Amino acid sequence: MPVKWTEGNAFELLENGEEFFPAVFEAIAAAQRSVVIETFIIFDDEVGKALKEAVVGAAQRGVQIDITVDGYGTADLPESYIKSLTEAGVRFHIFDPQPKRLGFRTNLFRRLHRKIVVVDSELAFIGGINFGADHLIKTGPQAKQDYAVKIRGPVVGDIEADALKLLTASDLGRTFWRRLRWRRRHRYTEPGGIVAAWVSRDNDEHTDDIERHYRFVIRAAQKQITIANAYFFPGYKLLRDMRRAAKRGVDVRLILQGEPDMPWVRSAATLLYDYLLSGGVKIYEYCERPFHGKVATVDGQWATVGSSNLDPLSLALNLEGNVMIRDTQFAACLQEKLEDLVENQCQLMERGSRPKRRIQRMIVGVFVFHFLRRFPAWAGLFPARKPQLTSLEGDIDKLHEVKS
Repeated sequence: MPVKWTEGNAFELLENGEEFFPAVFEAIAAAQRSVVIETFIIFDDEVGKALKEAVVGAAQRGVQIDITVDGYGTADLPESYIKSLTEAGVRFHIFDPQPKRLGFRTNLFRRLHRKIVVVDSELAFIGGINFGADHLIKTGPQAKQDYAVKIRGPVVGDIEADALKLLTASDLGRTFWRRLRWRRRHRYTEPGGIVAAWVSRDNDEHTDDIERHYRFVIRAAQKQITIANAYFFPGYKLLRDMRRAAKRGVDVRLILQGEPDMPWVRSAATLLYDYLLSGGVKIYEYCERPFHGKVATVDGQWATVGSSNLDPLSLALNLEGNVMIRDTQFAACLQEKLEDLVENQCQLMERGSRPKRRIQRMIVGVFVFHFLRRFPAWAGLFPARKPQLTSLEGDIDKLHEVKS
């Protein structure tokens, strides 16, 4: 599907929870008509409680609130938390809720992984930050490094339309079209603003849009590519494009996890290091804390911020969303943040800096590349049901039904 670019947008980069959460809660407190939230995780911690307080206050003022969480990522949110929302009039939706089997969550594949906040159809927040205290640096060495953007402009309408489209699965079509008509009559445009596009990934019409956009800008790059991504295990074609860009003289740099929140993440990524390093790609491991960002810049003119990792789950299974930005000032701002990481908190990987490869590692490497070549086709074998939402509006009994 072709990417829809719009002019007249304004962007502000937000780093970590310290900048993201106050901006979101302030926007919700000022909401007049509607708030739409999609997120993978809400925790019942200090951040989750602050979110609850903000949306309950808005709902009590008459603001229409829709919160959609993933049934896997937010499986452990207490019933009391959800009840306090629905009793205040918040419409709470769970994407693909499934009961646990033998104490384990079974709904692993095709998750709602997007992070979207839209306020009054005019202001949006997009990024990789969930609603949890683990995105606050003050919580300690396991706090995540991450990014988001605050957006005004026509692209907000495209983001909201995507979020509201998902809500039609829970019989909210009438509300969806009413809000869509309001947005078209009240479209905000920033004079002389930024050109941007909302690019999403789903399991219907947009199965590879985010990956195709990455590949397009990598192939077109002339000078510099910086990709900072938390979970890095992309398909073979994307790896090949990075390597080819480096071989034609582009400065290709990857910022990956050196202190991951899940050790297997780094182990999987290192299987790709030899192939990339031998082609001239530079790899930096962020060693300060777990890295959770999903951002990139190209040639100082293009940037992306969003929820999509470069791994099989994000690129072939999950519902994801990234905003693509064509603006030298914003790209420079993001690049400056990434340069600071490289210079002060990253370790450069070099060929030979790791233990010599044994025959087992060579065999695994061959398997990995065959896997990456074929995974997009294999993804079609995973359960591909139509998105299911369970909506809780004042009646918490439905929650017992989906958990039983």
